[in-house]
Amino acid sequence: MHFLLTTLGCKVNQYESSGLSAELERFGFKPAFGIESAAIFILNSCTVTENSDKKTRQLLNSARSKNPRVITVLTGCFPQAFPEKARELGADIICGTSKRSELLALILSFMETRAAIDKITDLPDTYEEFSVFSTDKDFSPNSGRTRAFIKIQDGCDCNCAYCIVPKARGNPRSRPPDSIRAEAEAAAGAGYKELVLTGINLTKYEFGLYEAVSIAAQFAERVRLSSVEPDLLTDALLEKLAQIKKLCPHFHLSLQSGSDSILKRMGRRYTADEYYKKVQKIRSLFKTPAFTTDMMTGFPGETEEEFVESLGFARKAGFSKIHVFPFSARAGTAAASMENQVPENIRRERRNRLLSAADEMRREFLTAQIGRTLSVLVEKRTSADEVFGHAENYTPVKILSKTAQKNDILSVTVIKAENGFCVGK
Repeated sequence: MHFLLTTLGCKVNQYESSGLSAELERFGFKPAFGIESAAIFILNSCTVTENSDKKTRQLLNSARSKNPRVITVLTGCFPQAFPEKARELGADIICGTSKRSELLALILSFMETRAAIDKITDLPDTYEEFSVFSTDKDFSPNSGRTRAFIKIQDGCDCNCAYCIVPKARGNPRSRPPDSIRAEAEAAAGAGYKELVLTGINLTKYEFGLYEAVSIAAQFAERVRLSSVEPDLLTDALLEKLAQIKKLCPHFHLSLQSGSDSILKRMGRRYTADEYYKKVQKIRSLFKTPAFTTDMMTGFPGETEEEFVESLGFARKAGFSKIHVFPFSARAGTAAASMENQVPENIRRERRNRLLSAADEMRREFLTAQIGRTLSVLVEKRTSADEVFGHAENYTPVKILSKTAQKNDILSVTVIKAENGFCVGK
């Protein structure tokens, strides 16, 4: 039996999909090369924006159109947050985030009975009940990957005005340190040199983010953090993290807006000045750090002046990359019912202006790397004369080398910056 697993959304979803894929393969299922050869189509969905929901509908319809006999499985954040809407899509198996660890059993049950399965239940309060494919993942040296993701946390209770994540993921739950240690050791033992700690809100990790990074650093040559929230990233924590030399100096600090009035309406727990001080603190502690972020345009009530203020702050902070998206009203969030909703054409026009500024900042960041010596993890060979990888600060680098191998960590001097990447030797 062949399965096709498609993942939308964040690195946590990607982590959980890789665990499900490994479990299916251990049971004897084989990955399909396309939907036409698949007996089972599994869609691990995202619901952060309305566009995410649209992609879910399109992918399910496309799968059934190309392969009418395929068994369809809809899982992830969309059915958990919007169960009634999910049921309307008519998947054979519907399962939210709360019962995703039961998916193999649900698939086997459907194959036997051909009776539709609806497994959307409330989210649990503990990590153990919610843990999905943790220490039994397949860390094969032949997997084709160079870095391993380790999920250490789930859920969020910040309840920002625009965000549906608490409904889709529940309250914060943290993975015990011993469980992280077992997976980090397994990944490093399989040859992975970089471990990426991921979660829905890493700064809510109850056993301490410093401890989690310290554990991973015992086994890997490099440790990287996925997205972190700035309000709980204290100076004391940053000073401790800076002592871990294996921690990569790349910080994805979620911003959303550089306007204090917008941040307040969003329910974010910091001001633009507090955020900037955090950036400056990191710059004082880490060598050649890079900052990436998420920013939203057209939040309800956003004026042109507030947008310009936000744009100016982004330039001041000096991000290496910005994920820009227009506001998307999510049913069940406070922002969906706010007054003064910004028209879609203005939301998108502002997005395009911010994207243009982001592209300019990206070029400035890459140009600033010229002459620096960076530590680059080789990910693939792109030609007989070149390999490609990412530096510790997540700069993408093409390396002039005929002998470098995948998974090597090389000391590379950057000689020029091109369209979206650097070139080094």
